Amino acid sequence: MKKNLLAFLIAVITINCYSQISFEKGHFIDNNNQKINCLIKNTDWMNNPTEFEYKLSENGDVKKTTINSVKEFEIYDASKYVRRTINIDRSTENFNLMTNNRSPVFDEEELFLKVLIEGAANLYFYREGNLKRYFYKRKDTDIEQLIYKSYRTYNDKLGKNTQFKQQLWNDLKCSNIDLEKLERIEYKKNSLIKFFIEYNTCNNSDFTNYEKNENKDLFNLTIRPRLNSSSLTINNKTTSNSNTDFGNKFGFGLGIEVELILPFNKNKWAILIEATYQSFEAEVLSTSSQVLGTQLSTTIEYSSVEIPIGLRHYFFINENSKIFANASVVFDVSSNSNITMKRDDNGYVINKLDIATVSNLALGIGYKLNDTYSLEMRYQPNREVLDDYAFWYSDYSTFSMIFGYSFF
Repeated sequence: MKKNLLAFLIAVITINCYSQISFEKGHFIDNNNQKINCLIKNTDWMNNPTEFEYKLSENGDVKKTTINSVKEFEIYDASKYVRRTINIDRSTENFNLMTNNRSPVFDEEELFLKVLIEGAANLYFYREGNLKRYFYKRKDTDIEQLIYKSYRTYNDKLGKNTQFKQQLWNDLKCSNIDLEKLERIEYKKNSLIKFFIEYNTCNNSDFTNYEKNENKDLFNLTIRPRLNSSSLTINNKTTSNSNTDFGNKFGFGLGIEVELILPFNKNKWAILIEATYQSFEAEVLSTSSQVLGTQLSTTIEYSSVEIPIGLRHYFFINENSKIFANASVVFDVSSNSNITMKRDDNGYVINKLDIATVSNLALGIGYKLNDTYSLEMRYQPNREVLDDYAFWYSDYSTFSMIFGYSFF
């Protein structure tokens, strides 16, 4: 069953490489100002693209075009990008690499800028890795960068050049916008979008908010009861007579998971963290190597809170259902857990080992319906539970069937 889970997980990921192509209605304008209606592959770019794939019809061939051939492109009800040759400051936010220069250092580049707000005043966005820059324009003016720069002061403190506030005050005046309100604006997407919406509204200008259709449900809280099938073997490096196989035991667990959906690539990626209670109890009788004819009882009482932290990827089937695969590193916090070896006839304790665990890997695959109900199969191999002992080693593994209900 565990091997089948791993094979299935690999197969689904492989299939996804070929099947997760989503082409949506849109258009682009070429260098001859010709508008081409087409279907554009929407990968919900985290970084601003330099190329994209498109089809002229549903069954047409997939073609690729680049920033050199396209002035602008739009995926309807999703996003719009325009090509511009602009001055951009790429100053670092890493304090150790900052200079004492407060002023931006501009280089002229040709880029696709993402349109956030389009109206009497436009707001644009550019991202490349950790670099985030915002740009703006009024009617009949060129696009300029809104200036925000971090720098190192001469007494080795962090300084902030927030000239973008002065730019907005000088160029986008309106009766509803005062200095106090302007001072509260941050160099962040939501704050700037709010300002540009307010400015366009104040000037009675029709405008388009290209971010309004963005999925804002980026947080899920899920309760996750589960059925566990766990096995444990312990071995002593000095003698084979102390080796014990506790076999396979069934038990129940209960967890609660926090899932943070990453706001790019069509919400297919998520970071997850979970807290789960689990327990394992078993007893094995064997013949003692120390006293002939005496039965040795080896018992384990092991309970812990597992904390998996990992990454999840969704494969959408339709609007209501999706398959997911995740990989996590599992940190295990146990308390008052031990393995006890004693004579079965009189209860004399021969050895007592306190359980001390190390982190291990968990792989899972599952199905989610209506963003509410889920079912996951998860496998955790090779957890060491006797890490404090030099001459003992162990192998604890668990296969879980996990049921989920997302209530937030």
